[in-house]
Amino acid sequence: MRFRDRTDAGERLAEALSGYRGGRTAVVGLARGGVVVASAVARALDVPLYVTVVRKLGHPRQPELGLGAVAEDGVPVWNEAALSRFRLDERATYQVLARERAELTRRLRRYRSARLPERLDGRTVIVVDDGLATGGSARAALTYVAGKRPARLVLAVPVGAPDVVRMLRPEVDELVVLASPRELRAIGEWYDRFDQCDDAQVLDALSGDHGEPFSRFN
Repeated sequence: MRFRDRTDAGERLAEALSGYRGGRTAVVGLARGGVVVASAVARALDVPLYVTVVRKLGHPRQPELGLGAVAEDGVPVWNEAALSRFRLDERATYQVLARERAELTRRLRRYRSARLPERLDGRTVIVVDDGLATGGSARAALTYVAGKRPARLVLAVPVGAPDVVRMLRPEVDELVVLASPRELRAIGEWYDRFDQCDDAQVLDALSGDHGEPFSRFN
């Protein structure tokens, strides 16, 4: 299974999530690329769309190598095996964390109108990303959203590595993945078009025709 772009992936994902249409459901997209997928899901299900910001904590000399991730609460979720393997000192990890927290804060200011309410009691929340390669960002996002006490927590992605899907399945009430190839080298390989998203695309996706937002203090 391949996807034309993130919107196509979201529309196909919505078909698998049709049982969640309407009601007390919300969709949460991981910024940036996940928001575009989530926008199509929320539009098809006619439910509110929100954004959550997570930053990967990369190796100081190899940023693409994820050592963990940090969500909106600022609490890092580290990959302990990776930290042990590369034996980074405390100063190096602090510098990475400080840099990513600063970028996280900047993005939160840009996307502030679509941030999650303080509480999600009684709601079903579907967390959406454009794919699962290592699972670090999704895991941090799920931990953050779970802290808001939703009644049901769902993770939905177009494509995900089998081992990562297995790792994250116990973290949620349901995990929906459309394709889980045995060898997943890069998420972008499963899309015909997988351009890097910028703030403008995220804001455009958030401004689409979705369900009525919840009160921020519900």
